[in-house]
Amino acid sequence: MTRAPAPRVLMLFLDGVGAGALDPAVNPLARARLPALTWLAGGELPDGERLSASMLLLDATLGVEGLPQSGTGQTALFTGTNAARLIGKHFGPWAHSALHPVIEQQNIFRHLHRRGWRTCFANAFPQRFFDFALRRRSRLTVTTLSCLGAGTRLRDAADLATARALSADITGEGWRGLGYEAIPRRDPASAGSSLARLSQEFGFVLFEYWAPDRAGHARDMAHAVDVLEKFDALLVGILEGIELARTLLVITSDHGNIEDLSTKSHTRNPVPLIASGAGAADLLRTLRESASTLPALNEVAPALLEVLG
Repeated sequence: MTRAPAPRVLMLFLDGVGAGALDPAVNPLARARLPALTWLAGGELPDGERLSASMLLLDATLGVEGLPQSGTGQTALFTGTNAARLIGKHFGPWAHSALHPVIEQQNIFRHLHRRGWRTCFANAFPQRFFDFALRRRSRLTVTTLSCLGAGTRLRDAADLATARALSADITGEGWRGLGYEAIPRRDPASAGSSLARLSQEFGFVLFEYWAPDRAGHARDMAHAVDVLEKFDALLVGILEGIELARTLLVITSDHGNIEDLSTKSHTRNPVPLIASGAGAADLLRTLRESASTLPALNEVAPALLEVLG
């Protein structure tokens, strides 16, 4: 029997989005207009209780006391290693130095490269980032360390200008403050179309959206709603251009934050994982079967690699 070809993967990583009560007084997910995300999630936004066939919850605490943080959470998500347990605490926003070897050697980009996959980290970085990264790695994120360890090219302003990369804020507005006046502002749906095109070229594409975590820390409801609606518009562009029959779309996070603006800190809420398209049912089933309660962040990469054969 011939095995079906592995699907392409488009992974959208949202920093700081947990599943909490849909209370419009504190949770912008309950206020924002999110038709695309709601559709992908099976008609129900994540609230910690109501789930669908296309969505499950992940334990972001990793069995360690304290509030989950980006450095250990993202290491767990992208390497399959329980980073918080490994170093005995939650740590972030950067990657703890003790985790650098794990990140550089065991990240999902590197695993896929070994299997012959072409991978793409779709975020663009300004020149000042490259100048900084060449001098010092102690304050690099898990995703950038993963790419450096795997040999996945980090994209720059030239890629952004030719729609071969996305700005971390989706629209590119933030680049003007960095001296890139010629970078055009992009409509979020147009940016989503660019991601869809990249997903047809590469086997694995990752886009990282950090704005939800910053919005959660700012505790500004109007800004938080705008951040979420901008992401939903990005999804519209993706869904108009993606081939779901051949592509696995995965949306997930590293820890809670934006879902509870009553606090400035992160939360211990679980985080949602939404999967749609080719291989989605297999991925969700593999994760559900991997744990007696909630699967943890560190179970995502191994499950995804298993589904991809």
